[in-house]
Amino acid sequence: MDLIRKPLALALALLLLPAVVSATTLRYTDHEPLGAMRTRFIKDVLFPAIEKESHGRLKIEEHWGGELSTGYDALRTVREGNNADIGIVVPEYTAKELPLHQLFKSFPTGPSGDKQIAFFRRVYAEIPAFPAELAKNGVVDIFLSTGYPVAFFSTHPLEKLQNIKGTAWRSASFWHQNFLRNAGATPVTTPWGEQTVNAFKTGKLDGILVNIDSGYDLKIQKMAPEVIVSKELWLGHLYLLVMNHKVWNGLAQEDKDAITRAANTAYKVAGSMMDHSVEPQLDALRKDGANVRVLQHSEVTYWQEVTGYQDIQANWVKNQEAAGVKDVASTLQKVSKVMEEEMK
Repeated sequence: MDLIRKPLALALALLLLPAVVSATTLRYTDHEPLGAMRTRFIKDVLFPAIEKESHGRLKIEEHWGGELSTGYDALRTVREGNNADIGIVVPEYTAKELPLHQLFKSFPTGPSGDKQIAFFRRVYAEIPAFPAELAKNGVVDIFLSTGYPVAFFSTHPLEKLQNIKGTAWRSASFWHQNFLRNAGATPVTTPWGEQTVNAFKTGKLDGILVNIDSGYDLKIQKMAPEVIVSKELWLGHLYLLVMNHKVWNGLAQEDKDAITRAANTAYKVAGSMMDHSVEPQLDALRKDGANVRVLQHSEVTYWQEVTGYQDIQANWVKNQEAAGVKDVASTLQKVSKVMEEEMK
């Protein structure tokens, strides 16, 4: 009888032992180095929330600063799934693969903070064309990361926006280049970084239209210290945190739900964090020598009108439809409606 009892007792003891959690490791790629607000938020808020909500079943293996992929190759890298399972994709870098996503930057004004997050979440929840465009490229959206408003950094005082007429301004966005052109400025294209700095030093540039934190990081205020800002000035720059579609489909439902809960938790923090960090960012610019002026609403309205953005949108729609992109006009109409409602 002892020979029977001992194996049974051993089996019972093994059953009562705590279950060993088998963790799934997700390789993450980000083209930017760890340090700025967006990257710190993902590392310090979103990733811990994913591990917590999954009870340790999901682990993130982080790779920053283009270690696994450049920003321009990120969509392909995550889609292929050989070097990374999840990563940041910038729609502006993949205009051919994600044509409809280019619409986000086609507005000169828009919401910020909580309302900006609400805008993007509504777009993805209410307009199927956007998640469908990602699915076509083999990825699924996990988290929608955004940023600060755009600002004008000028070498000369801008007592009014009309003063940009006849001056040379840099912007990476083709939408913003058209806005500047319609406002009477000359758009200039230079690679971001040392070449942009040199363009200011040589007098090639009179100003730059860029989000306030990027301008600060590159010390643009040292060369173009006259800065005008408004929370209503819209950058529309989206950082899509996406996952390889096959990897997503291979996750257990409880892990998919854990990621969704973690994203919802992060969204609640992100909006208030952006709202409360704009002023400290402007103060940092002031301490570094910038003269910061906040635009009056009437000036923002002038910018919205002088850009002629709706005509630019209409021409872009025609070109995309001629290239075979479907549902462009209807998608723009839906996005415009959400934008209008979130700006109220």
